Amino acid sequence: MDEARLSPHEQRVLDEIEADLNADARLARSMAGHPPGPRPPRVKGRRGAGTALLAIVTLTLLVLAAATSAPALIWAFAAAWVATLVLLLRVVVRWTRRRAADGPPDH
Repeated sequence: MDEARLSPHEQRVLDEIEADLNADARLARSMAGHPPGPRPPRVKGRRGAGTALLAIVTLTLLVLAAATSAPALIWAFAAAWVATLVLLLRVVVRWTRRRAADGPPDH
């Protein structure tokens, strides 16, 4: 059987279509055999670990402040609590943006 050759213009158009399809991350995952859909929530890197560590410190300060009623511990807890909430908010925003970039799940 004879091979059909593409003209340079047809090859260029085909290459552009392929590049556009490869740019779609969700399609690329689907074509690679991974099921489409949302990824499980995960926190990467130091931001997640830092948030978890700060949450543990905040909980420890809460217990110590409640047990001793020392103003310094109460203020330290308040500062750590605010910092924990800010970091947690940043993690959630990053996670939701990543999910939104993946597009709506297929049903």
